[in-house]
Amino acid sequence: MNKYIIIALGFIVSLSACTRDRSKPNIQYTPDMYVSIPYEPYGVNTVLKDSMAAQTPPKGAIARGKKPFEFPEGLEGYAMAKDNLHSPLKVTPKNLDNGKKMYGIYCAICHGDKGDGQGQLVKRGKFLGVPNYKDRELTDGSIYHVIYYGRNMMGSHASQLTEKERWQVVQYVQKLRNN
Repeated sequence: MNKYIIIALGFIVSLSACTRDRSKPNIQYTPDMYVSIPYEPYGVNTVLKDSMAAQTPPKGAIARGKKPFEFPEGLEGYAMAKDNLHSPLKVTPKNLDNGKKMYGIYCAICHGDKGDGQGQLVKRGKFLGVPNYKDRELTDGSIYHVIYYGRNMMGSHASQLTEKERWQVVQYVQKLRNN
């Protein structure tokens, strides 16, 4: 019998929570969930002294899945990479094919399909002085360093290419140099 009373009370309470009368609000058991304070993502934060500091990663932070590049930007880092950095990938047809694909997307527009420095932008006079790979003394490390940081007019491609794709492009550039 007691269980029927409890069921009936539960049913009556649930019906009393539903009303069509919008003039008086229902009871809010968790008002913070219903009436939350909206914050603008890039707006001024009154809680923190420097609101933008909370939105930037701390110095030295490394994104998940990424490895830091141990050679610094600049001529000194370029020389160190040229002498000491070697590709961790084996030269395989699969790596060369993907390197060719990435080269076609990111590099050929300036460096040309053959690596001769005669890409479409050079032919149209947009950029001058793009080097021919065969005229340069290049190593895997020097090519990777330039892809990572950029050099002269060439910007960095580190954000467009994964580490593996960069090494695949290095392999393909070395193939172009040797042809």
